[in-house]
Parts: sequence; C-alpha cells; structure tokens
Amino acid sequence: MPALSPPSHGQHNGPLLPHATGYVEISVFETGVPPRFRLYFLDEAMQPVAPPAADSVVMETERPEDVRQRFKFRREEAFLESCTNIPEPHEFLARVDLDGRRQRLATLFTEEGHDHDHAHGDAEHGDHGGPMIAHADGLVEISVFETGVPPRFRLYFQDNQGQAGSTLPAEAITLTTVRPNGAEQIFHFRQEVEFLESTTDIPEPHEFEAHLDIRREDGRQRLVTPFTEEGHAHGDVGHQADAHGHGDHGHGGHGHGDHGHRDHGHGDHGHNHGSGLLGWLKGTFGHSHDVSDKIDSVMESSEKGIRALKISLVGLGITAILQVLVVLYSGSVALLADTIHNFADAATSIPLWIAFALARRGANRRFTYGYGKTEDVAGVIIVGVIFFSACVAGYEAFLKLIHPEPMTHLGWVAAAAVIGFIGNEAVAVYRIRVGTEIGSAALVADGHHSRVDGFTSLSVLIGVIGTWLGYPLLDPIVGVGITIAILFIVKDAAKAVWHRLIDGIEPDILDEITHAPSHVAGVRAVRTVRARWIGHKVYSDVAIAVDPNLPVHVADAIARAVEQSLRKHVRLLGEVVVRVTL
Repeated sequence: MPALSPPSHGQHNGPLLPHATGYVEISVFETGVPPRFRLYFLDEAMQPVAPPAADSVVMETERPEDVRQRFKFRREEAFLESCTNIPEPHEFLARVDLDGRRQRLATLFTEEGHDHDHAHGDAEHGDHGGPMIAHADGLVEISVFETGVPPRFRLYFQDNQGQAGSTLPAEAITLTTVRPNGAEQIFHFRQEVEFLESTTDIPEPHEFEAHLDIRREDGRQRLVTPFTEEGHAHGDVGHQADAHGHGDHGHGGHGHGDHGHRDHGHGDHGHNHGSGLLGWLKGTFGHSHDVSDKIDSVMESSEKGIRALKISLVGLGITAILQVLVVLYSGSVALLADTIHNFADAATSIPLWIAFALARRGANRRFTYGYGKTEDVAGVIIVGVIFFSACVAGYEAFLKLIHPEPMTHLGWVAAAAVIGFIGNEAVAVYRIRVGTEIGSAALVADGHHSRVDGFTSLSVLIGVIGTWLGYPLLDPIVGVGITIAILFIVKDAAKAVWHRLIDGIEPDILDEITHAPSHVAGVRAVRTVRARWIGHKVYSDVAIAVDPNLPVHVADAIARAVEQSLRKHVRLLGEVVVRVTL
C-alpha cells in the first residue's frame, strides 16, 4: 500500500485517497439534483480506470453524536454513484470499504474543508413555503402551519424529481428545535393523508435550528436547517392551507449553505443579579470593578483601543480635578469620597496601559507565552489603589462624623456632582462608540461601567439635600456608604486577581471548551480539558479520543476541525493544543 499522506483533490473537487492499486476520488454531485456521492477511480499514474463492481464498495458516514448512515452504490460508466442522497450538512467522517471490506479508507468532510461538484443557487422553498432539504430517498419540505390554529410542523415528502412522494412512517421521525439559548424541544409526528404533522405546538418566536432525525435500516439521518423570524413569512402565502414557510435555507433547493452550530450563549454571558427590588437595583445600577473586566477593556490590540484608554484617562482625570476644587471650597465629605473614587478609576488605567503595551511585545525565547501575565501584576496594583481609596474615604468620613463641620456652598457641591456625572457619561459614550467600532464587547461594557459611575456621582446630591433640609450628618453618612461600596469593589477585584494569579478559569468557559469538540465528526470522547488565562486570552489543552484505526492524516484533520470549533465557541481563545488519543 502506498504511504499515507494528506489527500489532495481530484478533478471533481473531491478528496483523493490512495488504495492498494491506485486512488479513489470521493466527490459530492448535486447539480440540479439532490446530493449524492460519486466515486472516481484512478491508477497509480493518476489515469482514470473503470470502476469496480458496485457490490464491492460500501461507504459509511459518521456525524457528531454518533449519527451513522451506510451508502450502497450503483455502477455507471465512469464512476460509482450512491443509491441514496446525502443529507445536509455535509460535515461528517466518511469511511469507504473496498474489495469486500478488505481495504478501508477514511476522510473528513467539512463545509469549509472541501468543495462540492455543483453550483450553488438561491434558497428554494416548497409549495407550502418551507425549506426543501434532501434526505436519503428524496426531498422533504419542513413547513409551519398556523392558519386559524396554533403553529405546528408539517412535513411534505417528494421524490428526487420533485414530484409528490409517499410519506415516511411517523414513528421513524422526530424533529428537535435548538434555540439560541441552547433550549431544546423534541417533536413527534402523526400521519395525515398528504403529510406528517407534529403532535405539539411550536412556541414563538420561530427562531431556532431544526434537527430532523430519520431512522432507517441503513442507519440514522440527521437533517439540519435554520429557522429565523426574518427568514420566513407568516400568514397566507397563497397555498390553500399552509400559513407560512421559513427560511433563507439552502442552495440548489435542498438546504445547502451556511450551517450554524447550536448557540449556547457564547461570547457575552449575562450576570444574574437576583430577583425582587434588590435584584432590580443591582441589575440597573450595580456594576463590577472586577479587575478582569478592567483588563478585558483593552483586549483589542489596536491603536483605536489604546487611544480610547488614553482619552478615558484624561477625561476622568479632568473630572476628578474639577471635583477636588469644589471639595476644597465646600468641605463635602461625600463629594470627597466620590472624587477619590473617580481618581482611582482614572489611576487604574495607568498600570493597565503599561501592561497592555508590554503584552504587545509578543513572545520570545525567555518569555515563550509572551507578557500577558503583566496584566495580572497590573491587577494587583489596581486592587491596592482601590483599597487605598477606600481607606482614605473612610478616614475622612469618620473624622466628619466625630467633628462635624458645616457644608457650605451647596450649589457648588451640587454642580460638582453634576460634573462627575457629565465627565463619566462623556467617557462612557466614547468607550461605547469606539468599542462598537473595533468590535470590542469588553470596551463597550467598560463604557457602561463609566455610565453607572456617573450616576453614583449624582448620589452626592443626597448629602446636599440633607444639609439643605437641616440634616448635615447625611453628608458623612453618604461618604461612609460610598466607602462601603468601594470595599465591596476591593473584595471582588481581589478575588478575580487571585483566580488569575493561580490559573483559575471560569466554569462556563471550561464548559464551552469541553462542549465544542462534540460538533466535530469523528470525536468519540473528550478525555481532558485544561485552560488558563494569559493576559486577556484563554490558552487551552484538549485531549480527544478518535477511532484508533483512522489514518494519521484523518486524525490530524479531526484535530484541526476541533480547533476551528473551539475558536467558534470561545471568543477569547488564544493558543490551543489539541491532542489525539485512543
């Protein structure tokens, strides 16, 4: 047998695999017809030869979640063609048995990793407005019917020529909807005269990925197509009974195109602030000074991101200086506490800026992972600065409680509180705009953090109002309250820095890394997963199990596909090492 090497592609855009007497090209043909395999055989000189007997060749596809299907072939003049269609999407591990299973070849098909021997067209829908997708023996239209009744799925079957065909047994079919938040619902069907109808209603909104499972004697098929509210029309579409179809689905009339993975809430993860009045207050006005949030605000290594950090520093500094002038003039402790807080916010940008500049230097022979850990050092400095600001603010408030002094120039104090609000809001608007422009969700979040800081500046007005109403002690009490708030910030920041220093990782990120390989055909199990933060990127080490009989190049292709899947699921993924085990 020739030495195994990564397959090239043949004249029909399919991978070219070596076997005992030559090569076989595995192509997918779907020009004007549902997709089917075509096998072209060549000798060792890469010249076409007559195909072998059809009964000597069997193919099996293995999809994620161990969905397998066997294909038999019929002999044409120049190739062997599968007797059944290939369900979408075309992402699977293909095994080909030659010479009565005396030879086994394997290759990995991915949507990005191979070309189809066909021309893509616009999405096509059936007579009832639903997307048409190919199954083993023809086409199936998945429509949603809701004229005068709650919405339910209806499945209409056609043969390969587009004519009405016999419906498949209802007990052999299930449909699973996977919504953007990861929620799944399974639908069973009952037999009607011309179609199969789901036995349960479809909840709104109709935005989900539909997985249609068909159980057959030669294995199980899974057809996948996305449904979106924008991609389908509700109401009467001109067909007597059927209300609407869904979809910009498919190319060439059978759902070929961009096939998404389940959305498990990747990227921006929400935070639970609790329920009731306290939960509402936390969700509306609460924000985190977690150092990881601060560090991630400069995660974009671009000049726009650096400029946004510099301008934020200047803006917050000017705001704090203006407030200091009013503090000296009025003697407001509450305003002093808020001013110190604003100075601390501005000051923490300096070590963060330095750490970010160092991280841009990249890796070298001494620091093989780069300088990302300098951001953790900056985090320690940030915690110290915030804690110092809490001590100063608390000391001043305590002195004011023991030795009350009248607050003067109430109008100036109120004006300074408004200055704090305007300064923080200006920084917030700028950070949000630049963060949106450069695609930095963290910088946008930090802009919202500045916006909430602006509202905390307005809390100083409570002290002004208390003094004006004859309750001057309300001013230092508000100062104590701000001090307590800063101490909570210190606790959260110290916890985050500690986790970073000892290579802690958030459980949801680890869950995403563990889950991502399940979307790749050929992955039998995930053995071990390790991950840690280096700077603002997650570095990971993943071990997967595959079939020990696979050729080395196929196992390597699976490992590369796992890395691609990880990068789709984990937005802040840096370097990842995927190890293949048995």
